[in-house]
Amino acid sequence: MTLQIGTNWAGNLAYTAERIIAPANVHEVRDALSGVRRARAVGSRHSFNDIADTSGLLISTERLTESPVVDAERRTVRAGAGTRYGDLGAHLQREGWALSNLASLPHISVAGAIATGTHGSGDRIGSLASAVAALEFVTAAGETVTLRRGDADFEGAVVSLGALGIVTHVTLDIEPTFQIAQHVFEELPLQTLIESFDAVTASGYSVSSFTTWRTPETIDQVWVKHRKDAAVPTPTALFDARPATVDHHPLPGQTAESCTPQLGVAGAWVDRLPHFVLGFTPSNGDELQTEYLVPRDRIGDALRVVRDQAGAVAPLLQVNEIRTVAGDELWLSPSHSTDVVGLHFTWLSRQPEVERVLVDLEEGLLPLGARPHWGKLFAADREALRRAYPRLDDFTALAERYDPEHVFRNAYLDRILG
Repeated sequence: MTLQIGTNWAGNLAYTAERIIAPANVHEVRDALSGVRRARAVGSRHSFNDIADTSGLLISTERLTESPVVDAERRTVRAGAGTRYGDLGAHLQREGWALSNLASLPHISVAGAIATGTHGSGDRIGSLASAVAALEFVTAAGETVTLRRGDADFEGAVVSLGALGIVTHVTLDIEPTFQIAQHVFEELPLQTLIESFDAVTASGYSVSSFTTWRTPETIDQVWVKHRKDAAVPTPTALFDARPATVDHHPLPGQTAESCTPQLGVAGAWVDRLPHFVLGFTPSNGDELQTEYLVPRDRIGDALRVVRDQAGAVAPLLQVNEIRTVAGDELWLSPSHSTDVVGLHFTWLSRQPEVERVLVDLEEGLLPLGARPHWGKLFAADREALRRAYPRLDDFTALAERYDPEHVFRNAYLDRILG
């Protein structure tokens, strides 16, 4: 199936591939790679840099969406690489199962989110990649490789940046379905968040704070997603913040039509853990995104860095989301070996100005141990990334072993891996 090459979701990158195809199964992926000198996989196109671009063949995963298969005994589900999390979640809910977490958008594809270390929120919940129990991919040589948790290469291969091959299937951990009630609180003092950070993020199963930094000493909104089967009671107060009386959108001035229900109305995990509902596109893509994952014990310092640069940040910013992620052992995971806090910036589509601000932000955040999200805009060069990601050289060696002819290399990986 041949497609239009087009742009990424945000429209800030036009792909430079010679052509794009959409294989429907492993055999078609293998055939597509035969004799190709350069190739990359692309999923829902929700990356903001050139990680998925190539000078050769772009392989879309949009048709790698065969019906998920649940293994109730092992508590896993096997899904096609191009399956959107929202669609997978709906399938699991019908069968009485759940994923432990979801990202803000249910529209993103399983393999793409995992390959870049994308995450949701929760003190004791890892990134989406941490739920991977097994990974299947096709190498440039046409070999189908399956790696399972515990295999020698597994921890290096899950967050792969697309450097090892074309992922065709992913097996994820699941658990029995559960319900979530979502509450929003307004105008939490920044100093309260810094001083009582652990208490704020422990107030729910998943907690996200949002601010525009237009009022630098105030966090605009805190979204608390409370698991109904939890031992702790439903939150009715959050320090000095006001409980919201209407549903909110994270962006000021936007209607909540595209957002998941709030005001404590309980619903299935798949309908509450994302901030946005699958039936709506939360925006037209008219935005840019950046995220830095900061070691949890440095979050106070990191928030002060952003506050001190609010004068430069706020005019370019739509919203900044602050949320926690539990640590894991995946080599290129932004939460590798430590619990982290994500500082996620949704910018206006003014890329040259945003890129200049990123240099100053990174000057303050990288010395704190912050790690850039692989699929978003950042300024860090390879040496800075080696300091942030201590297993980067090990991953480079792993990529050389699986892709010695550099079929899956592109300009992005050349910058990252050398």
